[in-house]
Amino acid sequence: MSSAAQPAPPANCGLQVLWDDRLTGYDFGPGHPMNPVRVELTIALAREYGLFDRPNVRVTAFEPADDKLLARVHEESYIAAVRHAGATGLPEPGRGIGTADNPVFLGMHDASALIAGASVAGARAVWEGGAEHAVNVSGGLHHAMAGAASGFCVYNDAALAIAWLLDNGAERVAYVDVDVHHGDGVQALFYDDPRVMTVSLHETPRTLFPGTGFPSETGGSGAEGTAVNVALPPGTGDAAWLRAFEAVVPPLLRAFAPQVLVTQHGADVHALDPLAHLILTLDGQRTAYRRLHGLAHEVAGGRWLATGGGGYELVQVVPRAWTHLIAEAAGLPIAPETPTPDPWREFVRQRTDEVAPRRMTDGTTEVEVRTWETGFDPANPVDQAVLATRRAVFPEHGLDPMTDL
Repeated sequence: MSSAAQPAPPANCGLQVLWDDRLTGYDFGPGHPMNPVRVELTIALAREYGLFDRPNVRVTAFEPADDKLLARVHEESYIAAVRHAGATGLPEPGRGIGTADNPVFLGMHDASALIAGASVAGARAVWEGGAEHAVNVSGGLHHAMAGAASGFCVYNDAALAIAWLLDNGAERVAYVDVDVHHGDGVQALFYDDPRVMTVSLHETPRTLFPGTGFPSETGGSGAEGTAVNVALPPGTGDAAWLRAFEAVVPPLLRAFAPQVLVTQHGADVHALDPLAHLILTLDGQRTAYRRLHGLAHEVAGGRWLATGGGGYELVQVVPRAWTHLIAEAAGLPIAPETPTPDPWREFVRQRTDEVAPRRMTDGTTEVEVRTWETGFDPANPVDQAVLATRRAVFPEHGLDPMTDL
């Protein structure tokens, strides 16, 4: 099966893009992998392609999350600790603030609350009908826990968006995380809540932070089968990753029937990412975006909130990946062979002193995928990972681990 065999998502979808230049203030300082230039270059590239000038796309203002909203998923004492550290510069290592992963920076609370507010505004837009889809490329801070910062993440914007949806009438929300790292914070915050299905495809925790995300993590009492983890071996590339995706995500989303789809799109699955060991291309990632867009229309009435996430190849990977995400969510996909605009390449040179990529592809127009219906290969480590996940959760949804698609 080719990715082209999947039904094409609708064109010209109503899209709300949550952006404010102040979002680049989420900055852990020089030398930290999570440099905000990656989102700056993303927005600049999307603008050069004219995506924000299309009549179906709106770039909208939003408010930062206030303490009451943050407390929906975070401990009040933790919020106070973040605010204190951001005002004084003093670490709170017991709260994960002031560590190598999460150095203190002045204004930490305000910058983090702004990202959270953007994702919640996107959730509100898709739930209340302000837009079919919403994108917050600065979001996806999926490691933040109720009472601690973790893995470059201070406030868990995706979890806050999901909590807002639940508080405002949503009965079933699905969260799909395609970052190379396990979406541990979102899973932990909803582990016992049967209204939320969290699905994470990631590099195996045996070789990568945060050390969680085994197939056996399937949800707490009363929520069995709503935590779904596909732990992939290092070296997994486009075709194998997409095979795993197709074997797990669509059948579970169809069975769960969410009213809203929330997705996290860490670009660190790319072969060039310096912090992990999967080897997807930009084209494999673009294919995943198209599939998630189609699934949002198929299973969730088109209600789709997409966020950014990890991604530490700041020039060659993240800006192109997330520009493809924005374009896909708008129903205006960019052809992979499209050249990157000359003004953007010059902006990249000025901002980073690097040579920008010249096309919106890594060289593959379509990724061929051998789907699960072709049969299970017991010698293939990706198939082993997929089957472990299907065996762990499919029966909870009345699905056959070997055959159902």
